[in-house]
Amino acid sequence: MLIVLFGSTFIIYNLGANMGDPLEALRISQDPNAKQQILNLTRELHLDVPSPIRYFYWLRGVLGVFTGHFDLGQTRDGLNVISQLGDAIPTSIRLVAVSTLLAIILGISIGIVTALRQYSRFDYAVTFYAFLCFSLPVFWFAVLLKQYLAIGFNNFLSDPQVSAPWVLGLSLISGVFWSAIIGGSRKRVWIIFGSAFAVTAAIIVLMGLTNWFTNPGLGIFLVSIFAGGAAVGVTQLSTGISNRKTLYSALSVAVFGAIAYFPLQWVFEQKHHLVNFILVALVFAAVGVGASFFFNKIDRGQAVRTSLITAVLVLLLLVVDKLMQTWNGYMSTDAVNYRPVPTVGQANDLLETGNFWNSTLDLLMHIALPTIALAIISFAVYVRYARGSLLEVLNQDYIRTARAKGLTERTVIMRHAFRNTMIPLTTIMVTDIVGIIGGAVITESIFGWIGMGSLFRGSLVALDLNMLMGISLVTAFMAMVANLIADLLYSALDPRIRAGK
Repeated sequence: MLIVLFGSTFIIYNLGANMGDPLEALRISQDPNAKQQILNLTRELHLDVPSPIRYFYWLRGVLGVFTGHFDLGQTRDGLNVISQLGDAIPTSIRLVAVSTLLAIILGISIGIVTALRQYSRFDYAVTFYAFLCFSLPVFWFAVLLKQYLAIGFNNFLSDPQVSAPWVLGLSLISGVFWSAIIGGSRKRVWIIFGSAFAVTAAIIVLMGLTNWFTNPGLGIFLVSIFAGGAAVGVTQLSTGISNRKTLYSALSVAVFGAIAYFPLQWVFEQKHHLVNFILVALVFAAVGVGASFFFNKIDRGQAVRTSLITAVLVLLLLVVDKLMQTWNGYMSTDAVNYRPVPTVGQANDLLETGNFWNSTLDLLMHIALPTIALAIISFAVYVRYARGSLLEVLNQDYIRTARAKGLTERTVIMRHAFRNTMIPLTTIMVTDIVGIIGGAVITESIFGWIGMGSLFRGSLVALDLNMLMGISLVTAFMAMVANLIADLLYSALDPRIRAGK
C-alpha cells in the first residue's frame, strides 16, 4: 500500500508540476513588483528545482505525520491546505453519502427482485429504466431537476391544486408501476392497475382538498399503519412471516412507536436535541431487544435483528412526521418566503439558527436535488450488477441442492443466494462509500457546493499544486483503504477465502 501511495503521488505531482506555468500571469504583468513576486514564488514553491526532486520537498511535509508536524503546504492564496481540506471533506460527505447509501439499498433491492422475476414486465421495465438512467448526463439531469423539482414545485406551492391532467398522469404511472411489480395473469394485472389508478387519484385529490401540500403530516394513524407494515415487511425478509414469535417482537416495537407518538412530540421540542434523539433511539432499541427476549426463548439473534431494524424504521417515521409538521412554519419564514426548494447553495444563510427543526429541514431541502441527481445514476449501476450477480448464483449447484432439501424459497434466496450475490458487489460498494470523500465535481459546480470536487477543479484552474496534491493524497489513501476493506469483506462473506491456502 505504501509503495502504491508513493508511486501514485509521485506521478500526479510530476504531471501537475508540468501542466502549466504558475508564473505565467506575472511574467506578462506590468506591475513594477512583478519581478519581485516571481522571485518570492520561485523561492517558496521551489520552482527552480526539477519537479522529480521538488516532489521530495513536498513529501517531507507529508512524512511529518510520524513526528507530529504533518504539513501539506499552502494554497496559491496563502491558505493552509489542511484546513481547506478539513472544511471541504464534511461538505462532500454530506452531499454524496446519502445518495450513495440510497443507491446501494434501493439498487440492490430492486436488482434482486428483477432477477427473481426474470423476463417479467417488471424486469423489462426496470431494465429499460436502468439503461436510461445510466445514459443520462448528470449535468443535463441536474438542470432538469432544478427546473421542475425546484422552480416548478415552488411555483406550484403558491396555489397547491393538482390539475386534472396531472392527476390522470400520476395515476397512470402508479397503475403501471404497481401492476408491473406485483404481476401475475393478465386479468390480475388489469385489476391491480385499476385499483392502483383509482387509489392514487383519490389520494391526490384528497391531498389537494385538505391543503396537505402546505400543511403535510402523517399523524398517529398513518404512523401506526406504516409502522405495522414495516414490522411485517422486515419480518418477512428476515425470518419469514410464519415465524410468529419474531413477528410479535417486531409488532411490539411498532405498537410502542404508536404509543410514544404524542410523548415524543413534547420530547422533540426540548433543548439538547441530539442528546434527546440518542436517548430515544436507545429506548427504542431496548424495547426491541426486550420484546425479542420476551417472545423468543431460542434463536433470539434473528428476533433481535428484526426488532432493531423495525425500531430504526419506526423512529425514522416519527422524525419524518415531525419534519412534515415543521414544513409550513419553515416555508412562512422571511428567509424562505414560500419557495422551500433551493437550486444552489449548501444552506440558507438568512434563516435563523435558533430553531433546530427549521435548520434541519433547510439542510435536507438543500441536499435533496443533488442527492437525486447523484443517486439516480448509481442506482442504475447497482440494479444491473445485483440482477446479473443473483442470476449467476441461482444457477449454482448448491442452490438446487438447497431447494431439493425442501427449504422455503425465502430461505434459499436470503440465506444462501443473497450472501454470495454480495461478493462481487462488495468491490463496487466499498469503492463508492470510500469515494464519498472525493466529492462530485460536476454536481458541486451545478448546485453551488464547495466540497472536494470544487477544490479539485479550482486547483486545476489555478495551477495550485499543493492543493491538488492534498486532494490526490486523500483520495489515493482512501482508494487503498477501500481495496483493503474489500479484501476483508471477501473473507467475511465467503468461508472458502477464509479457509483457503
